[in-house]
Amino acid sequence: MGKYRNIIFYVATIIFFSALMYCFFVEGKTLEIGEKIPVNKATGNTMWETFTDSFLSNLHHPLALLLTQIVTIIMVAKLFGWICVKLKQPSVIGEMIAGIVLGPSLFGFYFPELSAFIFPKESLGNLQFLSQIGLILFMYIVGMELDLSVLRKKAHDAVVISHASIIIPFALGVGLSYFIYKEFAPEGIQFSSFALFIAIAMSITAFPVLARIVQERNLHKTKIGTVVITCAAADDITAWCILAAVIAVVKAGSFSGSIFVIILAIVYVFIMIKAVRPFLHRIAESQKGKGFISKGLVAVFFLILIISSYATEVIGIHALFGAFMAGAIMPENVKFRNLFIEKIEDVALVLLLPLFFVFTGLRTQIGLLNDLHLWKIGGFIILTAVIGKFVGSALTARFLKLSWKDSLTIGALMNTRGLTELIVLNIGYDLGVLGPELFAMLVIMALFTTFMTGPCLDLINYLFKGNKSSLEEEENDENDAKYRILLSFETPESGSTLLKLADNLSRKMHSNKNITAMNIAPVDELHAFDIEDFEKEQFKNVIETSKELSLEVTTLFKVSTDIENDLTSISNKGNYDLLLIMLGKSMYEGSLLGRLLGFTTKIINPEKLLNTVKGKSNIFNNSPFDDSTLQILDNTNIPVGVLVNRKFASADRVFIPIFNLSDFYLLEYAKRLINNNNSQIIILDIAGQIKNNIEVKELIRSIEQVAPNHITLYNEKQIEKDFLQAQNLMLISKKSWRGLIDSKSLWLSDIPSTLIISNP
Repeated sequence: MGKYRNIIFYVATIIFFSALMYCFFVEGKTLEIGEKIPVNKATGNTMWETFTDSFLSNLHHPLALLLTQIVTIIMVAKLFGWICVKLKQPSVIGEMIAGIVLGPSLFGFYFPELSAFIFPKESLGNLQFLSQIGLILFMYIVGMELDLSVLRKKAHDAVVISHASIIIPFALGVGLSYFIYKEFAPEGIQFSSFALFIAIAMSITAFPVLARIVQERNLHKTKIGTVVITCAAADDITAWCILAAVIAVVKAGSFSGSIFVIILAIVYVFIMIKAVRPFLHRIAESQKGKGFISKGLVAVFFLILIISSYATEVIGIHALFGAFMAGAIMPENVKFRNLFIEKIEDVALVLLLPLFFVFTGLRTQIGLLNDLHLWKIGGFIILTAVIGKFVGSALTARFLKLSWKDSLTIGALMNTRGLTELIVLNIGYDLGVLGPELFAMLVIMALFTTFMTGPCLDLINYLFKGNKSSLEEEENDENDAKYRILLSFETPESGSTLLKLADNLSRKMHSNKNITAMNIAPVDELHAFDIEDFEKEQFKNVIETSKELSLEVTTLFKVSTDIENDLTSISNKGNYDLLLIMLGKSMYEGSLLGRLLGFTTKIINPEKLLNTVKGKSNIFNNSPFDDSTLQILDNTNIPVGVLVNRKFASADRVFIPIFNLSDFYLLEYAKRLINNNNSQIIILDIAGQIKNNIEVKELIRSIEQVAPNHITLYNEKQIEKDFLQAQNLMLISKKSWRGLIDSKSLWLSDIPSTLIISNP
């Protein structure tokens, strides 16, 4: 009876209180007598009609509409961002293009009814305000990413280039305005206001996009990388200050009318630097060593951000300048900035910022450029922008005695406009300074000048690619004679483990080996000001382990937008003999939904999804590798060792199961382990094919002659748990590993650390 006690109580409680509620409802009906209860107009409809009316009403509810817009925008933005990454372009270009695609120029033109349903005009106000919140958070991050300490130290090297890259395009922008004012200036806009906005649009450099291009191309360690980052930072600060003044002049209608606004802006900047910044610095000092920021302090920083944005909006120089300023005066402690950026970056960049791109796209009507004359004007605007920024920066750098290659590189990078340009253009559009036609031309200019950065850098590198010296050729010949191992790791701990394995494979080779430890980090997760600290932290364990092993290691660090493709490219071009990586793990591994949508640790893999749709990938194929590892295995032309780590420390006792004749290449690695690590090798002849194969028996005999008592041949069909747990490492082929996974082998729960070797 005791075990039914809870069930009886539960049922009795439900019945009693349900009956009680029913009585209240019945008695409550009597209270309606004499009351004017409105009659439901839909009472004459069928149940289905009532449901459909309610459903359609819910679809058009402002919140449901906004959520539909957000889902659509994020999916399309990520798709185009992925396409641009594959084209070796920054993902932000794809997101900018996605905005154009979802606007009236394409989606609205070919699918007007669907566009009107998802983006009705009455809903755009909500989208605009939400996108403005995203911009405020983005500008806050941009301000925090500026390393003012580097700016102070290196400003003397870059300030001339930076200011020249503003004043030259600014002057050309004013000149351009003189020729297009009559045709394109909105009615009632003074020439000075129009000219100032065109000039600032010509002068902007997108610091965040530039910084990521510099990181991705590994220029951040070079002198040219340092100079261009400093130039862009100085350019950003100067341009936003000029923009604030331009907005003040435009709103006031004349320079004299903006005097009070500019004075208030100067007072605001003074208070932020002399009062608010020291206050924030004291807060940061009090949090040193804690490794986290309390919710109370987060609230303080958000309040300062909002108050700063509010102050600049009320003064008349736009809320975005206040957000930028709030970020720039943040404490310079790198870890403190990183902690705070992590709290807001994903929401700002992934969720809210794409809304701004699409809102810009909804304003951009490329269809208005409907004759050759307008496209000629658009081309002239692009030419003016490129001459002013690219040519102006390059010639100034050359005048300062930088090489032609470095000068042209600076010019190409400073010509990057990106998202920052769209922000300026939208401000001009909101103020009524830019009309729809000119706005569309300038958006195209922003896209073109950003898109051309990558190809220009590639062309510059190609044109200035010098011939290798004889010394370099000798060094390459020497490296080709060595056994070269490349290990690629994600975490410091995995780097240390892979280095121990590489040492076991090559310890006694001394000068005849070359080991390179490589870490490729996603560019979107790094910031220009902390990349050096991140690199040191990633390689810390590798350096310590190399000292313990008295092993010379070459380190290679790279940031990337496409880690797997860059890894395979480096592996294939580097003349390596073996690539060592760790086995990753997919999200939703083995699930039908995960395989259908291409789920990985990156959430959605569009390439896998595309292959599934094309029929190249079987969704029911339970791969023994995560998608990232599988991509590396499929595209690498050298042997790859994938380590399944189970606290690997050494390869003293190694177990090699041979399932068929194609696995015999594993004996070459057994030979390396014996020669370099004195490993004890146990070979399990599962298929019974070794005893009948003279070639393999001769190979085993030759190994025994050099190192007797180091290799043992087993023929047992069953392997005990104790045997497996006594081994340090198992070597297995890619095909045999798949067999173990597919058969759900009992070995899998007891195997030691396992090196899966794939032979190309």
